[in-house]
Parts: sequence; C-alpha cells; structure tokens
Amino acid sequence: MSNFLFYLAAFAVVLGVLIVVHELGHYWVARLCGVKVLRFSIGFGRPVFSLFSGADRTEWAVGAFPLGGYVKMLDEREAPVAAQELHRAFNVQPVGKRMAIVAAGPLANLLLAVLIYWGLFYSGTEELRPILGAPPAASAAAEAGIQNGEVVVRVDGRPVQTWQDFRWELLQSSVNKSAGAEGGEPDPGYVSIEVQDARQQIVFRRLNLTPLREQGYEGDPLGLLGVNFFRPQLAPVFGKVTPGSPAEAAGLLSGDRVLAVDGVAIEFWSDVVQKIRSAPDQPLRLSVLRDDARLEISVVPEGYGDRGARIGRIGVGVRDAGPSRDELTVTVRYDVLTALSKAVEETWEKSSFSLVMMGKMLTGEVSWRNLSGPVTIADYAGQSARMGIDYYLKFLALVSISLGILNLLPVPVLDGGHLMYHMIEIIKRGPVSERFMEIGQQIGLALLLLLMAFAFYNDINRLISG
Repeated sequence: MSNFLFYLAAFAVVLGVLIVVHELGHYWVARLCGVKVLRFSIGFGRPVFSLFSGADRTEWAVGAFPLGGYVKMLDEREAPVAAQELHRAFNVQPVGKRMAIVAAGPLANLLLAVLIYWGLFYSGTEELRPILGAPPAASAAAEAGIQNGEVVVRVDGRPVQTWQDFRWELLQSSVNKSAGAEGGEPDPGYVSIEVQDARQQIVFRRLNLTPLREQGYEGDPLGLLGVNFFRPQLAPVFGKVTPGSPAEAAGLLSGDRVLAVDGVAIEFWSDVVQKIRSAPDQPLRLSVLRDDARLEISVVPEGYGDRGARIGRIGVGVRDAGPSRDELTVTVRYDVLTALSKAVEETWEKSSFSLVMMGKMLTGEVSWRNLSGPVTIADYAGQSARMGIDYYLKFLALVSISLGILNLLPVPVLDGGHLMYHMIEIIKRGPVSERFMEIGQQIGLALLLLLMAFAFYNDINRLISG
C-alpha cells in the first residue's frame, strides 16, 4: 500500500506541475495582452476549492477532476460583455495576440524542460558510463561482435559520454535511418559504434538495427538489439548471507563457491543470479565448494513480484564487490552558458524526435502500443522518483516536452487546433464560421477520445502481461 501511495504521489506532483505551468503560460500572456481572466482552474468540473484575488477578482479554483486545467477569459462568444470591458475580451483581440495567448501554454511546457535541463547540466548529474555488457547469443549485438567491458566512444561519429547518451543516439540513428534508402544512405540498416576495448584500442562495431524496426520500436530498444549494460564477471562466491533468508535456512555460508546449479556448470556470479531469479518457489540443487570439500545443498528461492513478473531470491550477496562507483559512473557538468545551450539543444532534439515518432505511428512504422496512459506514466514517475531527484526531474522534463508537442498538434480541442483556426483566419481575412468550428471540435474530440482509448488499452495490457 505504501508503494502504491508513493507512486501515486510522484504522479500527482508531475501532473500538478505540468498543468500549472501550462495554464500559467496562457494566464501570463493573456494578462500581458490586456485580456481579463475570469478563472484559472486546475482540473475540470465543479470546483472543490476556490478563492478570488486581484483587481479583476480572478477565481483560482481546483476542479473535481484534476486531469487537466483551463484558463477562462472574458469572451463575447460565451457570455454578454459589458461595453466598458469589451476591449478586454479575448475574441476582440488582434489575431496575433490571440495566437500568442493560445501558444503560450505549450511553449511554457517546453520552457520548463529547458529550465530543468539547464539546472541539471549546470549543477552536474551522475550518470552511468557507456560500458557495454556481454550480449545474448544470436542477438544483433552479438553478431556485431560487442564484448563485455567495451566502452562506447561515438555513435555514427557523434561523441557519447553516458549510457543515456548512447541509448538516445542509438534510437535517433535508427529512426533517422529508416528512410535512408530513399535518401541515398549507403547502409541504412546499420549503425556504426566506436568503442574502446579491453586493450584500450579503438574498434568499430556495426550494429544491425533491423530487429528494432521490425518490432515497431515497442519495448526497450536496447533490449531488442541485445545491448546490455556492463556486468562485471565476478567469481560465483557467496558474500553476506541475510539472517532468516532461504540461503541461511539451507545452510549456505559466506565463502561458499558455486560450482553448478541443477547439474549445470557455473562460471560467473551472473550465472548464479540468472538461475535463482528464474526459479521462484522452485527447489534448486547447488553444488558448492567449501574448504576443499564439494557439497550438494538444496535451496528454494523466495518468489516476489518485480514489475509484473515473479522472480526468485535467496538472500545472499556476492563476495567480490566488483568495480567501484567511480569506475562505473561519470559526472556531467557544464558552465552556465554551455549548460543553457545544451538544455535548448536537448529540448529541441526531444521535441523533434517526438514529432517524428508521432508521424511514424500514423504510417505504421512505429507500433501504437508505444502510447502510454496515466497508469504507465504513474509507474514511470514512481520508478524515476525512487532512482533519485535527477532522474525524477529528467522524467518531468520529458513528459513536459511530450505535453507541449502534443498540444501544438493541429487537432481541434487542442491548442494547436485553435492556432490552426487563427491561421485560417489570417489567410481568409476573417474568422472561421461557428459551424466550421463546431464540426472541428467534434472531430477533434473524437480523435482525442480514440487516442485516450488506445493509451488506456496499452496500460491495461501492460498490467496484465507484465
């Protein structure tokens, strides 16, 4: 229950911040343009809380349904406006001002992302180094010849500092190269990865991107390619045994070296972990070496849930700690101006990428199962919050970008749809008819409901399938 409440709180903070920032964008620009704001509401429906402030007696409210918000402005189309206040109505403003007010919400979300990235880049964030792990057999990474411990230096000539950089560059390369054949690119199906091997020599690996595209980019892109983070090849020797654990109950001791599990020879600690995790509540026969004597010990891993799956654990750690934290991580930090430049670049790249992925969903190149609803977003919010404030802020920035771009799409009922109406007004030199707007609203609402239905279906499907 406490875990559920934590995830719910993490989601509520993300949702609240994004809605407030979005609506404040509309509010501030409306005020700058001289438009009177009647209500600023977080959520829809009947207000459960409200107060009035300012010379205009603006109502600040919280609605019963908090999935969204709105800014209600003085407008002749909604209610009669007194003659002395007509100049402050939204509908009588020049089209340029109206477009600025409408666009301010999504742009505020994009600005929030810039500010978050700016703060993170300037203060410094600790990231995993781009160290590759041993790939699964017959995977694209294995075919490329990737070896455990190789450090990524560049992807298609672009420098990489962190594991997240590597993941982002790999995904971008795959999406950008999907049209490579038409663009005359010689080898659109592969990406070139420059790595530093164990002998500190530079080696080039050609990674086949086909599996990623065939799956419609559904799921973890690196996992689809068989790309793993580095796992040190530790000796299979037990360290601390947790009191009251299945390991202690079975008689396992610190210092025991695992030779085999159910008759299968064990070479590394990762092999032991894999065997235990894959056998929840099932007896395993461990062959261990203790003081030069070989012992056969049976242990039953305790089963527990992990992200929808059930895995086993016996309550024992590895004796060798492996590489230090400094060897596995790097701190990325820039001066104030470079950090701002990087923040703008990061926001621009992720915004462009979002648009490209949306376009590929429409053409069928990207699976619609990539759409996420509130349940998945809440899950990711909770996961990122548990990982630390840096990860949580990055998640907030990413969702803020997605919200900003989504609202700029030319779909009626979204801000982008209203911008489209205003563009038509400029072209035809007159406002669009009420009938045209009404039909547009109905179509836009239908599209939005369809999108929400897909998102909820994907959420439910992920819950069921794990």
